Amino acid sequence: MPDRSARRIVAATLLAIVSYAAAVAPAAADDEARRQGRFGIRLLEIPENRLDDPRSHAFIVDHVNPGTTFTRRLEVFSTSSRRQHVNVYAAAARVGDAGFTFAPAHTGNELTSWITLDRTAVDLPPHGHAPVTATVAVPPTASKGERYAVIWAEISSASPGPSGNVALVNRIGVRTYLDVGPGGEPPTRFRIGEVTAARSEDGRPRLVADVGNEGERAVDLEGEVRLSEGPSALSAGPFRSAGVTTLAPGGHGQVTVLLGGDLPAGPWRFRFTLRSGRVSHTATGTITFPAAGQQAEAKGDPSVPVLAACAAAAVAAVVLLIVNLRRFRRRPLDREAA
Repeated sequence: MPDRSARRIVAATLLAIVSYAAAVAPAAADDEARRQGRFGIRLLEIPENRLDDPRSHAFIVDHVNPGTTFTRRLEVFSTSSRRQHVNVYAAAARVGDAGFTFAPAHTGNELTSWITLDRTAVDLPPHGHAPVTATVAVPPTASKGERYAVIWAEISSASPGPSGNVALVNRIGVRTYLDVGPGGEPPTRFRIGEVTAARSEDGRPRLVADVGNEGERAVDLEGEVRLSEGPSALSAGPFRSAGVTTLAPGGHGQVTVLLGGDLPAGPWRFRFTLRSGRVSHTATGTITFPAAGQQAEAKGDPSVPVLAACAAAAVAAVVLLIVNLRRFRRRPLDREAA
């Protein structure tokens, strides 16, 4: 039976995955894109239990038991002043060292074999839109683990030029992250490691955080940096990462945030916050930006786990001291009683 849980209609953020599969000059592709107008695909609903998860407003993100069937409503739209024929289909994707990557053309995988769309093409009137429903039927025999796919909207047209026999393909899609397994959803965890300051060759400062995904689900990391206690008590920010860094479970990577080009070298206090969905962590410390083309390691503050370990060691030392004092006081009394 399809999942009947309550859902909320949302204006989901459009995922900017665009692929140009054409052997034409970039200028020709740009001209054709302008002529066609903008088109896209977006989510219209998310599960009620994920309303507080920003990723679920842009992507299909879920955890289900084997044998579950559920649906998601999407919308294909166009801002073009002419009619558009848009193909809609699901194709394979993966998460690895290169982040979230998608397969060429209509390549399938296990997850795409579970996805059925109620229409494979839509004809949009000028400035039109049309709903599309995706049904995901997970087999009862599905193994535990997270799968990835993209639901694409695609427009094809002949390229301009002497021959006109090369297809120009534009596609844009919505990512799908589906975890399957009995019981509750596996944890999402990541760790911020070393933070490094650097300057590009043109002198623009940046902060780079090493990150490790210690959970059982992929993470889409966005970074934000705030600076304070700088020269003459200056503060700056927030500065945000330009894109999203996707890490597979067990994967490692870096998140870079470019800062203002006119910032003095420092020293500064920094707060580097990383978020993926509901989960966020912050690294703090001090930094002085190096000369152009160089880098310097930030001096980080002790992390919460380190502080907790120190506190636990202090408590253990106090307990041991109290026990030893009690033993010391008992010995004379025991001898007198004998």
